Amino acid sequence: MKHQVVFRSRNRLAWFSSVALLYGSSFSNWVCAEDIELPRIDIVGREENALSKIPGTVDVINQKKMEELQPQSLQDVLKTIPGVNIRGDEGGLGAIPNIGIRGLGPGRSTKVLLLEDGAPIQPSLFISNASYYSPPVERIGGIEVLKGASGLQYGPSNIGGVVNYLSKTPSQGFKLTGKVGNYGYRLAEIEAGGKSSSNGAIGGINLIQSESNGYQGNGFKMYDILMKGGIEIAQNQWLSLKYTHYDNNINTSYVGFRPNQYINRSKDNPAPNDRFITQRNAVDINHSLEISPDTKINTLMYWSKLSRDYWRQSIVNRTQDATIFKPCNIGADCLVGRNREFQMLGLDSRISHAYKALGISNEAEFGIRLHTESQINQLVSSKTTAYSGRVSFNEDNKANSLAMYAKNRFLLTKDFAVIPGVRVESYNQTRSNVITNKSGSAKNVETIPQIGATWQVIPQVQVYGSIYKGFAPAQLASAIDDKGVDQQLAPERSTNMELGLRGRSGGFSYDSAIFSMNFSNQIVNQSLAAGISKANGGQSLHQGAETSLAYLLGRGWGVSGNATYIPVARFVGTNSLGRDGNRIPYTPKLTSNLGLSYEKNSFNTLVSLNYVSAQYADSANTVVENAIGTLGEIPAFTTVNWSANYAINKDWKVFGVINNLFDKRYISSRSPDGIFAGAPLNFQAGMSYQFN
Repeated sequence: MKHQVVFRSRNRLAWFSSVALLYGSSFSNWVCAEDIELPRIDIVGREENALSKIPGTVDVINQKKMEELQPQSLQDVLKTIPGVNIRGDEGGLGAIPNIGIRGLGPGRSTKVLLLEDGAPIQPSLFISNASYYSPPVERIGGIEVLKGASGLQYGPSNIGGVVNYLSKTPSQGFKLTGKVGNYGYRLAEIEAGGKSSSNGAIGGINLIQSESNGYQGNGFKMYDILMKGGIEIAQNQWLSLKYTHYDNNINTSYVGFRPNQYINRSKDNPAPNDRFITQRNAVDINHSLEISPDTKINTLMYWSKLSRDYWRQSIVNRTQDATIFKPCNIGADCLVGRNREFQMLGLDSRISHAYKALGISNEAEFGIRLHTESQINQLVSSKTTAYSGRVSFNEDNKANSLAMYAKNRFLLTKDFAVIPGVRVESYNQTRSNVITNKSGSAKNVETIPQIGATWQVIPQVQVYGSIYKGFAPAQLASAIDDKGVDQQLAPERSTNMELGLRGRSGGFSYDSAIFSMNFSNQIVNQSLAAGISKANGGQSLHQGAETSLAYLLGRGWGVSGNATYIPVARFVGTNSLGRDGNRIPYTPKLTSNLGLSYEKNSFNTLVSLNYVSAQYADSANTVVENAIGTLGEIPAFTTVNWSANYAINKDWKVFGVINNLFDKRYISSRSPDGIFAGAPLNFQAGMSYQFN
């Protein structure tokens, strides 16, 4: 297993340039064509009325909106969506995502299913689904966020919702993009793409290199490659292939500021020797077949391999002023690498069929997924800062699953539809300690039912609602203890309900919903004579409402806003999760966004405001800050961003953004270990040129 990633910028840049020239030469014999959507699995669908068929809240951010925002990361886009809460950035401009939905804890996005073009991008689904990777925002052309019953088509761990990133098909021709900003931020991007005039094949490549010193010495260097192409292999039958490669070396840590460091506005890295090193390779193969206008089959085969080496210097003491680390180069262990490697392989196939039966129109969908994954989990101890050493702990873990779902949309009248469905997920988990030869396994089968409905009251008003079961499997370290004993844990389950109203009239559009999530058997710690074990029994209740509105004022002006209000996000009963009635950590009662935009000819600009109310950092709901900054209320904060785009001509564009325009000083998180300050005022500006 690899313990270090070494970056050599000049060599990598030379390689990027060579590949770009190769593709540019190849595409010089290709012709420009209309944009063609390669086959992929969408969670919303591409047809014009796809959203109106979903009995749950749906948010779709298209490429134009993303360009208008000029985000630094995908989390910057997600925080503008109602119901979504983003916990503070750990470094690398959103490379380590912490996404929560509707009051569920955002820590490492464990209660949200993250996809790219329908393929899972969390490192594993049943072993450890904590997120260590997020695609660069520059190569994503849209985002779909689904909350509600239709999420049963995707799983597991979709209790809060499903987020699907839609990768761009590289631009026709040859495109260069560059950006610079403060804190040493630099980005270079190369896109090349085209369409064959002889056989209908399309393809392209996207290369990105970015780096920054970081606003508190937590800099990063990131490289990303996307290669994507497809061909019509027969009439109404497409095959596509996507390959991605990602490297990121971030000087970040679990350790944040101590109170006096935060008060004194320290700009130093609180853990300068810690490193988070990630490398990921992935391949997606998509096949689509239109048997008839009423019957379609989509099949996705996905593979990924992710290594995550997290080197952290051992801590001797924590004070109000600083974190005291164990010194290196004194002949004793001082650094520990928590190094993991994941592989995932799956086949996901689904068929949809429209038909008439019993005098009504129906749309049926059936899907099956085969999935297998593995993990190498090591602890590596080092006496120096060379980021290598001896292996002191070594596990070889595996999991596999078979999932099937079926649903049917009964269109009882031309305006009213009922959509029942069910998902069955069977999975096995195996934990093996390579050093002690201790091993064990666990098996579970889970059935997840749903029923939803949509009613088009008038063309401008639709009512939707659903009741469904939420499901998150016990991850491996909870399901099986370190001695190989099956803890007999059922999955975490919740009963979810949602009722909403959406529509559009002229320049006005809206979507509002009330929701409830009632957890009955979350996993809790249990004290036993032999140590700490796990059991089901944690209960919590989440209830709230979200709304989004947009209005075109005329003469190029527009205003949009959304808000999420969660008055109830509390523990039920007292256990190791929390005390009865206490509020769930990192669940603000109110989050809201407001945007004012202007567009004329080739220019557009957006001023956006994001508000997050006060939060607790722990389940005891501690208000007063403790001596080392890990506990205490996180005060409410508001940030303002300003972005602008101008197309000089059809090929040449310039753009820029100022984030945290008024340089608001705020705490974004106290987890895992100390105060993480929100990003201060920062800016990026850039330009792109399209060669045709």
